[in-house]
Amino acid sequence: MADATALLARRRVPLGFATGAIALVLASPTPVSMLWGLPVAALGEAIRVWAAGHLEKSREVTRSGPYRFSRHPLYVGSSVMGAGVAIASANVWVALCAAIYLSVTLTAAIRSEEAFLRRQFGSEYDAYCRGQAAEVRRAFSWARAWRNREWRAIMGLSAFAALFAAKIIWLS
Repeated sequence: MADATALLARRRVPLGFATGAIALVLASPTPVSMLWGLPVAALGEAIRVWAAGHLEKSREVTRSGPYRFSRHPLYVGSSVMGAGVAIASANVWVALCAAIYLSVTLTAAIRSEEAFLRRQFGSEYDAYCRGQAAEVRRAFSWARAWRNREWRAIMGLSAFAALFAAKIIWLS
């Protein structure tokens, strides 16, 4: 089961592209749904950028920025972003696909990452999980966010917004 979880976690990006393609086909966006959904999606991306600007992947147990409040703020941001895209799509099937995709792939990713962090950092990660780790003050860094490739999520969300807008025009 651990191998299947790790495989699913590694395949979440290609699965996301497939889910996104389904969302684009099924979506029935309207100006009103975009007005409501895009700010929610943008909030999700802002959470992701904030997290990526603090994260030092595989080097430490990150405890600054949003990691003070959540062990998985990137995934919180992804979930909020997914909800915003679902709202913007104005389609219950898109919302259902997004919910299934996010719950399955993010659960797998969380399990895989937590297993890695326990192997890599042991008791330090366990103390963090219990809320007993010392807080770390680190300033947000755009360079760190960029190094963590958050630009890909920004581009993806921008592409969705543009394609949904094009679909509104095309369906008019």
